[in-house]
Amino acid sequence: MDPKHWDEVRTWTKAANLRIETGGAALLPKTKEGIPQSIATLKKNIARARAMGAPMVRTLMASDRYAMPDGPIEQQLEIAVQILRAARTEAMDAGLKIGLENHKDVQAWRTRQVIETAGKEFVGSYLDTGNPVFVAEDPMTTVEELGPLALTFHLRDSVVYEHPDGIAIQWVPLGEGTMDFKAIVARASELIPKEAYIYCKPITARPPVVLPVYGEEFWTKWFPQARSRDFARFLALAKRGRPWNKPHLMADLPEVRDKYMDALKIQQMAHMEQSLDYCKKILDLGVRWRG
Repeated sequence: MDPKHWDEVRTWTKAANLRIETGGAALLPKTKEGIPQSIATLKKNIARARAMGAPMVRTLMASDRYAMPDGPIEQQLEIAVQILRAARTEAMDAGLKIGLENHKDVQAWRTRQVIETAGKEFVGSYLDTGNPVFVAEDPMTTVEELGPLALTFHLRDSVVYEHPDGIAIQWVPLGEGTMDFKAIVARASELIPKEAYIYCKPITARPPVVLPVYGEEFWTKWFPQARSRDFARFLALAKRGRPWNKPHLMADLPEVRDKYMDALKIQQMAHMEQSLDYCKKILDLGVRWRG
């Protein structure tokens, strides 16, 4: 957060002819008393993005559904809109937009509600294809809901498969998962504004997570008013899926990460190269590599 560093990053990215899109913290505070601090943080991140020459600043509502503050989800979405609107002048004056990431918190139609209610003139979608599975959503549904609002488009693959306790999910290198990325990218090309950039964003080395979708609490507490057609689509995806049984290191966890860091670096580099190769050869994405 040192402004001197912001200038250095701006200079470096210009020299390297790179596009930079800056990040930021979650919007929702644990209590209403934290709203002023959340607004101040968002405004600070807008100032940083502007100084670095970024056209957008990323934010999200919460890291996952368990991090959502207590209270009805409608109330939390209203607070998110309140915080976003409080930073509208700063975003508009900076000539940039706030990218609201669909994270592991709410489903895409809820994210779209927040963007449209806050104001599409300064808020858009930081569209990620890896997070939807954590909210029992097919990434194709996410693309169809948020594609027209997308400021940036991030590709991450997952395996999704049936499990005795629900539906299991796990992030894997691009091309290794249950998703039909050819269809996803084709649909995205119809919906996403042409100025949005596409990013290869694999995250691996984490164990499978089981969503307890057959339990009442999963829906009544976390996803009230969820749409049956969306879950039916996700369930169909799971029925096609299988566990990812290729040998790999699952150590991207705080309690063991340092112990296996050298091996993780090797694996992550291999998975990134594999994913980039898939983006080029199978999805036909990218420009500069063709030369």
